[in-house]
Amino acid sequence: MKHFFQFLKSRTFLIQLGLALLVVIILIFLTLQWLKNETNHGEFVEVPDFSKMSVQEMRKKAEESGLRYEVLDSTNYNPEYPRFSILEQSPLAGSKVKDNRKIYFTVNPSGYKKVTIPDIIQVTKRNATSRLRAVGLEVQRVTYIDELGKDMVYNMKYKGKYVKPGDKLPKTSKVELICGNGTITAKARIQADSQ
Repeated sequence: MKHFFQFLKSRTFLIQLGLALLVVIILIFLTLQWLKNETNHGEFVEVPDFSKMSVQEMRKKAEESGLRYEVLDSTNYNPEYPRFSILEQSPLAGSKVKDNRKIYFTVNPSGYKKVTIPDIIQVTKRNATSRLRAVGLEVQRVTYIDELGKDMVYNMKYKGKYVKPGDKLPKTSKVELICGNGTITAKARIQADSQ
């Protein structure tokens, strides 16, 4: 044990320890320089604003900026944006990112998705209006016809054409309800009495 402590104090050991530390420091320095060059440390690209651009314009600008991209589908149509234009992007415009970073885009579809018309025949106007709103349809107007059930829905129209429950219309479409006015004509009364 005494020889071991004497060796630790020897000049040979101290020189070798100093050389080993110098080699480790040089290796660490070289590794850090290599990583800095490989990862482009401190070099950033500012993400452009792609909103309302068409997909073709977005592709061109992303490639010019040295960015990769991925287009995500969107089911929510926004009428304030052109069809097939960029609705959202991640990361946001103005963010600093590394070169070759992937940007994710949400694209505005060509129109509202279609919804199924609920069965509102023989239902009150008030209840029918609620059911239509629940699926994303609106009542544009109500037309009354001579039928006994007051405010009872007997038919529906969309753009002047009759539609029935189960048909599909674009979300936010406006329909016309044809409801009874609570009166019955003499002809209808005769028919009802003969049955």
